[in-house]
Amino acid sequence: MKAWVCEEGRDEAKILFPSARGGRLSHDSVQYLVSKYAKSAAQSCATLRKKRVTPHVLRHTTAMELLQAGVDRSVIALWLGHESVETTQIYLDANLALKEEALKKTSPVNTSMGRFKPDDQLLAFLRNL
Repeated sequence: MKAWVCEEGRDEAKILFPSARGGRLSHDSVQYLVSKYAKSAAQSCATLRKKRVTPHVLRHTTAMELLQAGVDRSVIALWLGHESVETTQIYLDANLALKEEALKKTSPVNTSMGRFKPDDQLLAFLRNL
């Protein structure tokens, strides 16, 4: 990517991934390319065969990676093109709910399922952050 940007220059008006005609890629073109390369990658990576790879999934995954890397939610909202942080928050909450459901399925053997209840010392520590 760095070599391509250096070759093309840093003019913001330039298109990073132009179509065959030099214009912007259409939504259908992006979908086609993602599907094509996901199928190609699945030939050497068996776990991809069972996964749904779409431009939206890649966009959502990138947003989650940014969040986990400590990028502010308002910056992520701007990057996604959302008008408000609340729209972005819906994605983030949905992801946390999915993780919680997955964690419920991984309880250790011979233990009861339950929600973590922090002790007073931990709560005091968190309040002072």
